[in-house]
Amino acid sequence: MTATPRPDTAATRKPALAAVAPIETAPVEPRANAAIDCGWGRLLYAPSFESPRRLAQTLMQEEPGKRDIALYVETPQLVLAEAPTDLFLDPSLLYRRTLDRGERRDDDAPGVTIRRLTARSDIAAINRLYHMRGMVPLDPAVVWSHRHSDAAVYLVAEDDLTGDVVGSALGVDHVQAFGDRDGGSSLWCLVVDPQTRLFGVGQSLTQHLIAHFAQRGRRFLDLSVLHDNEQAIGLYQKLGFEQVPGFVVKHKNAINQRLFVGTGDIGGLNPYARLIVDEAVRRGINVEVLDAPAGIFKLRHFGHEILCRESLTDLTGGVAMTWCQDKVLTLRRLASVGLRVPRQQPAGAPEDNLAFLQQCGSLVVKPSMGEQGRGISVDIRTEDDLVQAIERASGEAGPVVLEEFCPGQDLRVVVIGYKVVAAALRRPAEVVGDGSSTIAQLVERQSARRAAATGGESRIPLDAETDRCLAGQDLSLDSVLDEGRAVKVRKTANLHTGGTIHDVTAELHPALAEAAETAARALRIPVVGLDFLVPAPDQPDYVVIEANERPGLANHEPQPTAQRFVDLLFPFTA
Repeated sequence: MTATPRPDTAATRKPALAAVAPIETAPVEPRANAAIDCGWGRLLYAPSFESPRRLAQTLMQEEPGKRDIALYVETPQLVLAEAPTDLFLDPSLLYRRTLDRGERRDDDAPGVTIRRLTARSDIAAINRLYHMRGMVPLDPAVVWSHRHSDAAVYLVAEDDLTGDVVGSALGVDHVQAFGDRDGGSSLWCLVVDPQTRLFGVGQSLTQHLIAHFAQRGRRFLDLSVLHDNEQAIGLYQKLGFEQVPGFVVKHKNAINQRLFVGTGDIGGLNPYARLIVDEAVRRGINVEVLDAPAGIFKLRHFGHEILCRESLTDLTGGVAMTWCQDKVLTLRRLASVGLRVPRQQPAGAPEDNLAFLQQCGSLVVKPSMGEQGRGISVDIRTEDDLVQAIERASGEAGPVVLEEFCPGQDLRVVVIGYKVVAAALRRPAEVVGDGSSTIAQLVERQSARRAAATGGESRIPLDAETDRCLAGQDLSLDSVLDEGRAVKVRKTANLHTGGTIHDVTAELHPALAEAAETAARALRIPVVGLDFLVPAPDQPDYVVIEANERPGLANHEPQPTAQRFVDLLFPFTA
């Protein structure tokens, strides 16, 4: 039931969901073999089915690309016995919140408006979040038909500052949908944008549904959550949900495959390795995890075997690795084939460093063989800052490099098989004030949210570079921001230091795509992430600043990065 992710004006913003819905008094007759289409699949009310066989047969009629769910199955063993090779018992727990008609919801989280879905664009926004979290997308026609329904309530959470939809949840009224005499309701598909700067979105969505169904006279709100989703379970327990007995049965399909097919110890894989492994398993490719913490695994299919560390494979040669890992060699190689790169020189004597700073006006200081944004300082303009930046970078891998600072948006282009597959703008981490918390507290909260959404891969460091970035805005970690004020806390947009990523594949200018593919061929690397600085992704101007031999493919959903990656390794499974 849960997944554990353009500006408008106040005059055009849609109204919030009413706090009190009409109280229903007319009885609803129980329905036989009751089900409701939720847009991602059908919710089957198991107690209404005439027999375990009928329930099993209905589950077997699941449409391709959908996920049907049979809820409150009293005798799951009898249902499974009807189709043991096609159905499975979902490893989820059932939680219940008892409702009181007189209770009222708490105020929404700061900066968030919760409202009902009202426009087709809301459906597209929800599907964007579903794609980010690997959830089954909604069928727009089905959802649109429910927009005035009492049986299915689709909520969205809107960022008051940007107008973006940053969360969603679905509530199902069991009385209206199934004729449930127990007077129940349920919460489904709670999703929050993992990149939102706002805190408490999921809690606000849940509280709205609690209040909504309480005022309709419903006796309880149920939800089903995977047994190992500790973050979601913690939220629900905080809001008064308690575990109750109950079983869920689903159909064996590619969407549910990770729940019923053993693939070895894949639970410890990070999101970048897990995305690839899930796609391989979906195609019937054997997976052997060799070192889960390092993301190292082996893929094998009919005698063809490839060793991977996330998106780095046996196909990447030693020279290509050298070209990518050493930032001096990277730019030298790319410049040799006519690509535009910034000026660069190794850090040396203080007078030479200062002369290069004066020549360029502003510098980027980085370790020549660093990764994940560690040790990088951006937009260095003074001699004192230059000395400190060199000292920070020297603590990482390799000698220190001084590079001309080129303003522009940070664009990552992923090339697989020497063809562009995805492009995204990366933006530095920022926090939004609530009028009472210090910047340090806001950073800690956002870091916790980003870490939970990325398997611990993304956090905002509280270090000297963060201090420098804030000092340039006359702020410190102890500063308290006014409610709604957004402040950048890093100058680099690297995802491992809390940056966010925004897909622009459809907007990418042909000249940028050509430059990325030229760079991949020049480096002789079949899977690579090229970092550009551009005025805009739909314009031809650029400089190339880095090449990453192990790009994080999971950062670019909904683009088919994992599919194209496995196509490259096992083309006969495409």
